[in-house]
Amino acid sequence: MTPQRINELLTVYRDGLLNDTLPFWIKHCVDREYGGFMFALDRDGTVIDTDKGIWQQGRFTWLLSTLYNTVEPRAEWLELAKHGIDFIRKHGFDADGRMFFQVTREGRPVRKRRYIFSETFATIALAAYSKATGDKQAQQEALDLFKLIIRYLTTPGLIPPKFNPETRAGKALAIPMILIVTAQILREAVDDPTLCNEWINRCIAEIERDFMKPEFKAVLETVGPNGEFIDHFDGRMMCPGHAIEAAWFTLHEAKLRNNDPHLLKIGTTILDWMWTWGWDQEYGGIIYYRDAKGLPVQEYWHDMKFWWPQNEAIIATLLAYQMTGDEKYAQWHQQIHDWAYTYFPDPEYGEWYGYLHRDGRISVPLKGNMWKGPFHLPRMQWYCWKLLEEMAV
Repeated sequence: MTPQRINELLTVYRDGLLNDTLPFWIKHCVDREYGGFMFALDRDGTVIDTDKGIWQQGRFTWLLSTLYNTVEPRAEWLELAKHGIDFIRKHGFDADGRMFFQVTREGRPVRKRRYIFSETFATIALAAYSKATGDKQAQQEALDLFKLIIRYLTTPGLIPPKFNPETRAGKALAIPMILIVTAQILREAVDDPTLCNEWINRCIAEIERDFMKPEFKAVLETVGPNGEFIDHFDGRMMCPGHAIEAAWFTLHEAKLRNNDPHLLKIGTTILDWMWTWGWDQEYGGIIYYRDAKGLPVQEYWHDMKFWWPQNEAIIATLLAYQMTGDEKYAQWHQQIHDWAYTYFPDPEYGEWYGYLHRDGRISVPLKGNMWKGPFHLPRMQWYCWKLLEEMAV
């Protein structure tokens, strides 16, 4: 990681974000007629479905507000963030305070899920927007929504279980993982960090205690209520990209706490384990699913290369290198960066493809759907750009 390499990478991430990724979405996704954003886009930006994911509205609104806060106070970014906040406030909430997952273009509810991810992304959107504007209402809304999430997660019976708990009780890595970063972002906007710190500590401890399995050198996606190993398809499954995302959230927290050695050890251990499981030795890139016992995985897309695990691995390896100076992480970063930038970017229309076959061939040319939008890629470009600015000093 020479000074020349640092400057080259900084330029790739910064210019990719400001001159490619962000302009693509701003040009094509903004709905001036009904509000909010439409993210289901074909390769060239043509809208191919007008339904709107509420969690996606929150994700893009967070990005726009964060760029306003950390890059420069561009009026366009703040106006578009308000455009997202207005749609979320008007159409995102059900009568019980929970949020919808999917609505029509006009904002009529299509689907409401048992998960709390619409709420977490609305929390970070409102938090970042309040920081950008000084909007005390948005600050309070973000805090209230976070408290609602906690209430639903900690009160038995409020969220229906995915499986029959009398037969097979379990819990998912996704919950503590997403709560870490939600609390980190909320903490930047609220006056008292106590609640956020409490939940960050609690969730990192839960991941370490219950989801990290030294016997497999792996982080599992699903475990029993007390971390028990569930020897079935779901219980053996690992998603390396997901775990690597948790790794860099933990490393980020370690960095904020003056390179806290315990958190640094957790984050690097997760990264080390899951890089070994996730990196495709034959074709390169981070593979989607693996089985902790090395058995066949039931999901048919298990060996595909989705865009977002590559994004998370790019962040995690660069952050681990910055914090430890271990050349292993610089090498891993170069591997994943070079592979991803060889196969995912679309030089003709911009942005990245989302879904590749194992060998890097394009599976589907769309740029957005209910799952892919302006979040993982631009977050990676923004975060790595800022890391490299620190490293270049």
